[in-house]
Amino acid sequence: MSKLFMFEKPLGMRDTLPELYQLKKQVKEAISKEMGQWGYVPIETPTLEFHETVGSVSAILDQQLFKLLDQQGNTLVLRPDMTAPIARIAASTLKSANRPLRLTYDAPVFRAQQIEGGRPAEFEQVGVELIGDQSSSADAEVISLMMASLHCAGASQSKVAIGHIGFVNAFLMEVLGNETRVNHFRRYLYEKNYVGFRKEVEQLSLSSIDKQRLFKLLRLKGGPDIILEAEEIAESEEALNALKQLKHLFSILNTYELEANLIVDLNLVMHMSYYTGTVFEAYSERLGYPVGSGGRYDHLLNEFDHPEAATGFGLRLDRLTEAIGQSEVSINQDVCLIFSHDRRKEAMKKTKELRLQGYSVVMQELSGIKDVDAYSAQFEDVIYFVGTNGKGGATS
Repeated sequence: MSKLFMFEKPLGMRDTLPELYQLKKQVKEAISKEMGQWGYVPIETPTLEFHETVGSVSAILDQQLFKLLDQQGNTLVLRPDMTAPIARIAASTLKSANRPLRLTYDAPVFRAQQIEGGRPAEFEQVGVELIGDQSSSADAEVISLMMASLHCAGASQSKVAIGHIGFVNAFLMEVLGNETRVNHFRRYLYEKNYVGFRKEVEQLSLSSIDKQRLFKLLRLKGGPDIILEAEEIAESEEALNALKQLKHLFSILNTYELEANLIVDLNLVMHMSYYTGTVFEAYSERLGYPVGSGGRYDHLLNEFDHPEAATGFGLRLDRLTEAIGQSEVSINQDVCLIFSHDRRKEAMKKTKELRLQGYSVVMQELSGIKDVDAYSAQFEDVIYFVGTNGKGGATS
């Protein structure tokens, strides 16, 4: 009798078969090597964190958190992102470490999904955090490192859209006048629902000039000259300071020779609410959604009683493997040594020799194979130790 969920997985969970696993491994290793060469050192955090600390400051909606209780009755969560746990470590265990602090991670994160969402509830992120440096040079470094990581992974045609959440917040506040309206329209920008944004603007009791300023915001996307256009519609000191920071950032990025891969997007709003300054998203020409994102989060460490500037990014490994145009790689192992029962000892000796030489070797008894030809096709080389004549043959 079959069980109800015999072949099913929990909502949003996925299996990773050997071919895709191998591709993800190759991509991850290439990225990790690049990050290491930029001076970022790896770190790990627990899969489970306390809800009242990491869970509450992660900026992930409460209904997206996987929660459970420990034996003492404390509410735990499966980590929904990596930035908050690393902020916890930076404010505690690494509080006295020399700054700036450069950390890299590779870990799965967990976010519960609605039935109609169709999104993974578990996915792997590879990223970096640069903690203790408030300069634009730090922002330029992480953006440049993200581009270099994408190039190493095989997504060299990627583009990075760069904005400033401080500009968006200040500009919307100076036009709309209160936080409730700002949050409402910022949501439209996050969802990239520009039609809804325009319709709502039309219904507002604003002057025609202010309505045109809001419409202009939607068109602030393109080359660095867009920053100059933004200066024409911004009035508040906070908004203008944000644009000044972006100008300085792009002057630094020009020294990295990345101009062809950068886009200014001044209506860019991120999912995470803890971002305070520069924000950015990476896109591949093959996908319509970002493969990575990041930004400055200078207030997050305040939540752990350790005020400190920080910036970083994370790459979605699942989306990145899709973006490079492959869903799987062919796995052909080096050598298979097929043997009969009476020649097991000879086969084991040969296997040991080959493994010492660096080959991966599968030992397989002949009686356990249903179709020898089909099974052998998985390997670059096949060596037979069968029969009783003391001779082994090899085929390539």
